Amino acid sequence: MIKVRIGRVLSALGLLVLLTACAAPVRIGGQGPAFERIGRFAVNLQPVAQPPYAAQGGFSWRDDGRVLLLDLSNPLGSVLARIRVDAGVSLLERADGSQESASSPDALLAQVWGHPMPVSGLRYWIRGLTEPGQAVSDAQYDAQGRLTAVRQNGWDVRLSAYEDDQGPLRVRLFRQDDQGQWRLQLVMDRS
Repeated sequence: MIKVRIGRVLSALGLLVLLTACAAPVRIGGQGPAFERIGRFAVNLQPVAQPPYAAQGGFSWRDDGRVLLLDLSNPLGSVLARIRVDAGVSLLERADGSQESASSPDALLAQVWGHPMPVSGLRYWIRGLTEPGQAVSDAQYDAQGRLTAVRQNGWDVRLSAYEDDQGPLRVRLFRQDDQGQWRLQLVMDRS
């Protein structure tokens, strides 16, 4: 009887380890130097007069300065969609092969979700920078001169857990306007 229980416990632990391994987002391959991050995301949308929406999962980010690739995966690690941001065009390709495109990443996500999301700003915030050419207010920096908070494009951005020279390991965004309340959090894996 004890051997059966131990066997079940070991089988359950083995399955848990396997699922945990599957849940890790996979790094996006590519040639040449690029800014890369892997981590987890959580989105909470509360549009006015509509039911709330929440999603979470993993992401893999690769930005070589010309092309940004962002894979979004479910909590078990299966890629749900890839967003490709190139000069003048942003493309969303779902796992089923369907696609949508727009002139910018912000327009693409507004088209897909029906709500604004700051993908263009994220390209900089994930590195601990402000978005060039956009008004900045309430910028705050830590003792090492790293950006820890900023208000830009209607978003309150909080950056924390700097452990390397690539940027923060935690990015939290909040926005409230006449359309509702939006929250997005990214937690990067340690390199």
